[in-house]
Amino acid sequence: MPITEELDITGEQEPADARKEGRAKPKAPAAAIVKAWLQAAAATAVVFFLTVTFVVQGFQVYGNCMEPGLRTGERVLGNKLIYRFRSPARGDVIVFRSPADRDKVFIKRVIGLPGEVIEVRDGQVCINGSPLSEPYLVHRPHGSYGPEVIKPGHLFVMGDYRDQSNDSRSWGELPVENVQANAWVRYWPLTRLCLMR
Repeated sequence: MPITEELDITGEQEPADARKEGRAKPKAPAAAIVKAWLQAAAATAVVFFLTVTFVVQGFQVYGNCMEPGLRTGERVLGNKLIYRFRSPARGDVIVFRSPADRDKVFIKRVIGLPGEVIEVRDGQVCINGSPLSEPYLVHRPHGSYGPEVIKPGHLFVMGDYRDQSNDSRSWGELPVENVQANAWVRYWPLTRLCLMR
């Protein structure tokens, strides 16, 4: 007759005398549980703080100056880290503090860069005398501006819906130091989730 062995797959066994007396394993003291929970909460708070401070931040859109790309009530994630490695580029959608009122946060598109000559002729943007291709525009813009040389350390920004946009044509060039983030992802509503272009 074959011999079978019983294997213990539940881990360490309690001493025989503990089993006999029906004693339970000792539980972790409440203070240790609270301490572990507080440590986890503190670590989470630090990671969240560092992420919001240096990496990404959520922003909500108000107004129709960036339609149809962005609409009122939509939410975007801004990449706060990217401009530590490169300067804002033409076509970037950026989030920034208004130079007229630093308590106001705007979202616009970078159109002109430092040292360039910008001019708007009946709605058509020209950079250094050449028309700028802007495939993101849906509404035909109007109006004229300039010509003007963009100062060092400044950007010329405009909304995509030009006739509804309060931008550099109204309040002047944007100091690069006012830029907070590159609008990276539209994440709300989920039906319009996409990378920003």
